Amino acid sequence: MEIKEIHENKKDFLDLLLLADEQEEMVDKYLQDGRMFVLTDNGVKGEVVVTNEGNGILEIKNIATDPSCHGKGYGKKLIQFVEEKFKGEYSVLQVGTGDSPLTIPFYEKCGFKRSHVVKNFFTENYDHPIFECGIQLVDMIYLQKNI
Repeated sequence: MEIKEIHENKKDFLDLLLLADEQEEMVDKYLQDGRMFVLTDNGVKGEVVVTNEGNGILEIKNIATDPSCHGKGYGKKLIQFVEEKFKGEYSVLQVGTGDSPLTIPFYEKCGFKRSHVVKNFFTENYDHPIFECGIQLVDMIYLQKNI
């Protein structure tokens, strides 16, 4: 298993990026300035994009694993990698996600705690309704952990 930073041709991973953020225009808002890391293990298994939000906060803007690899620990490995790589440079790692029974428990298992909510984020920023597990995502739920 290897995790490496991608500096060019980040859009080569668009299919994977769109698993976590299904509107390409939203991905474009952070992809250029974000730092992207790809996990390979006999092929690409996952990716993460992080951005500097200022005040010592590093934000996970996108994290996705190949659907055939869910439950194998690749997402957790990517988060652990980010924590270790940026420890000492940032004090807080945060992530924003929809209020979904798929994503919230995953982040909580990784040590994140709920921080704050941005009301109507999904309905105001996406050009179509976003559904996960049959539930329409409306508010952005932010979770944070100290690193």
